[in-house]
Amino acid sequence: MLALRSGLRTALAPRALTPQVCSPFATGPRQSDGTLYEFRTYSLKPSKTNAFLQNFQKYVHLRTAHSEMIGYWTVEFGGKINRVFHIWKYDNFAHRTAVRKALAKDKEWQEQFLISNLAFMDEQEVEITYLVPWCKIRTPPKEGVYELATFQMKPGGPALWGDAFKRAINAHVELGYSTLVGVFHTEYGALNRVRESVNYLESQQNMFLIPTSFSPLK
Repeated sequence: MLALRSGLRTALAPRALTPQVCSPFATGPRQSDGTLYEFRTYSLKPSKTNAFLQNFQKYVHLRTAHSEMIGYWTVEFGGKINRVFHIWKYDNFAHRTAVRKALAKDKEWQEQFLISNLAFMDEQEVEITYLVPWCKIRTPPKEGVYELATFQMKPGGPALWGDAFKRAINAHVELGYSTLVGVFHTEYGALNRVRESVNYLESQQNMFLIPTSFSPLK
């Protein structure tokens, strides 16, 4: 499970492009499953991080013309640095497939941004997630910094730890230290990700995120 929280901001110190092959990831009724969120994490070359972000800011309108960007952040600390983390919203798997195909055919996006900036990336990680049924994405009342808390749970799914996790999240929110932006459950990626008591928790990882100037969530 992945919980994205926002807190108040504090002071803190070219190659050939291979045509993309698009997979629907799901067939039959699964193509029409509800709204999903794609989490993308890019590890960038340290000397190219600023150039990558400047270029993306310049051409972000070409990408958002195809699908909605929820937020875009740089990783300040929590694991590897020189990384960017971003969330994209899709109506369902069929919508995502259509967007990926459209991007592969979008010559302006390919030529102006993608081809020249692929060399700035070292690694890419992609996860498909869903919001848990009892949570909606919230916009924080103030601009600030964000924490992405990832909880690796024991196998069994929400039927095993769902209620306990919900109680723990609500107890944290009620303290008023931060605003809960969203709680997501991984569908594709590292599975059984959530949070709560040590009876169910296997491991936890937190990333401290700073929104970019072009991020919808600030």
